[in-house]
Amino acid sequence: MDGVEGPPAVTPPHRARRPLRFGVCLAPDASVPLVRAAQDADRFGLDLLGVRDQPFRRDTADALTLLATVLAVTSRIRVLPAVACLPLRPPAALAKAIATMDRFSGGRVELGLGAGAAPDGIEAYGGTRLDGTAARRALAEAVQIIRLHWSDQAGLRYRGEHYRFVAAQAGPAPAHQIGIWLGVTGPHGIDLAGRVADGWIAPSSLVPPKRLAAGRRRLDDAAAGAGRSPAELRHVYILEGALGGRDSRGFLHGPPRQWIDELTELAIGHGVDSFLYAGDPEQFPVFALEVVPAVREQMTRERSGTAATTRG
Repeated sequence: MDGVEGPPAVTPPHRARRPLRFGVCLAPDASVPLVRAAQDADRFGLDLLGVRDQPFRRDTADALTLLATVLAVTSRIRVLPAVACLPLRPPAALAKAIATMDRFSGGRVELGLGAGAAPDGIEAYGGTRLDGTAARRALAEAVQIIRLHWSDQAGLRYRGEHYRFVAAQAGPAPAHQIGIWLGVTGPHGIDLAGRVADGWIAPSSLVPPKRLAAGRRRLDDAAAGAGRSPAELRHVYILEGALGGRDSRGFLHGPPRQWIDELTELAIGHGVDSFLYAGDPEQFPVFALEVVPAVREQMTRERSGTAATTRG
């Protein structure tokens, strides 16, 4: 298939029937009509809306405030920070904010969490600069604290290398079991996601298809090594391409037909189950109204064909 590179991959049985989710990932540019874009995504029938968390950048909207606003003016779409910048979001406070939004929305919030991809900006904004190993340890501690905050335990106490947390009681509890999906790209970060998280968020610019198969295997192996089923894990792919034109210009750079084929192959051959469009906003309706329905239809045909072959 045009554009998707790398060795052929076989979809593991535990992911073969997982429902696909489609959505959009917005940059928090305060000069554009972000709320209207979110309402369009809801109206178009998309499943997910992610917002990049970049508090250290000027002229950006606060991601959590924007997500809360979106939940108030939409009816069905699920939202998440994609991903929350941990060095500038203390985990206990982040847990309370996410749980509050989830309760008030009837369970429409997930949590994308990252160790912070812009150390200069984080440090300039008052956050702590951490190297790779320390950043991963802080991320692992944050996952523990957030889950403690959402639990029904009393007398909570956590003392780690990077975070401390004491509370007489937990809560508020979210309305549903919120998934914690880690935005990581390196091998050790993927290992961490497999051990402790509910999913992996990968951007196409940093994790192209030739790295997806290896990343998925690493994720699954880490989950199995921790005594977890890989079936528990979501695989979220942020589509940082250019939709449009008549000819292919490389992976995720071309007309809708190319995108339809590439996304179908990513789902079948690489185990991706959730797609977030992060391309030109002008082409967002084409993605939502043309690409997404066609991928769903093609996946239905592929799965029906597989089922028929298995029965035969």
